[in-house]
Amino acid sequence: MTTGVHDQGGNPTDTATRLLDGGWHKAEDLLQEATARAWKHFTTDDHDHDLIAIRPWLFTVVRNLVIDHHRARSIRPLEACATDCINLPVHDAVDRVLTSQTVLEALDRLTTQQRRIIVLTYHRGYSVQQAAEHLHIRPGTVKFRTHYALRALEEGLRACGVLHP
Repeated sequence: MTTGVHDQGGNPTDTATRLLDGGWHKAEDLLQEATARAWKHFTTDDHDHDLIAIRPWLFTVVRNLVIDHHRARSIRPLEACATDCINLPVHDAVDRVLTSQTVLEALDRLTTQQRRIIVLTYHRGYSVQQAAEHLHIRPGTVKFRTHYALRALEEGLRACGVLHP
């Protein structure tokens, strides 16, 4: 039937492809649907099998299917491919464990004094005054040691490959 329509001077697939902005896969699907409808509609005894009568009807059905497709696409969100879900973040403790391991390696590169001041001020949350009282040194010395300990920690993280120069 579609061969006869094509021979009459028009290709419904080309028409559907033009209407779908070049989507020939969808045009083939719509043409299959239109052909099935034509087969149901024109195989009854009530209708003549004249291809000249079928051609305009078939093009109208294809046009209506394209309009239905455009309306459906505007209402429904785009379908996501299954490969889009591959890189979803997983909520587990792996990142936290790896970060902790890297920081511990960088802390091992520090001197005992630098490691101790960082543990007191950042890990335990001591204030400068509390760290000074705990270490029996002046608050200015705590600030000084903290500054240089952080710089050494930064160098250690660069050596581990976490920070880039």
